[in-house]
Amino acid sequence: MEHQTIKYGLFLGVLISLLALSSCYNDNYQDLYPSAPCDTTSVAFTNDVWPVINAQCTGCHSGGTPSGNIRLENYSDVVVIAKNGKLLGSIRFDSGFSPMPKGGAKLSSCTIAKMEKWVHDGTPKN
Repeated sequence: MEHQTIKYGLFLGVLISLLALSSCYNDNYQDLYPSAPCDTTSVAFTNDVWPVINAQCTGCHSGGTPSGNIRLENYSDVVVIAKNGKLLGSIRFDSGFSPMPKGGAKLSSCTIAKMEKWVHDGTPKN
């Protein structure tokens, strides 16, 4: 009887430890440990939006046959996608939109907040 109680106690201890450790999981390091506050007071295409689009999107969405027939080579191209809702829907991984970047990790919450601010402010160029 005593052997069974020890076995049960050991099993219960391992189970509680596993549950406690699994509750600490988060796949976005930047959200857990932000290096600086996200400043969205002044967001512009040239400084905030284009560097992200250029680094994350133009590899597939440019050239003669852009992916999804969506071209993101300049300000005018990006504004069209921003105004029809596809930009924010895709980068936020909203239901009904193709998550972008395709096959990549979701952009940081700060980057998404800056994109949202830019769209809500009327897509200013500078």
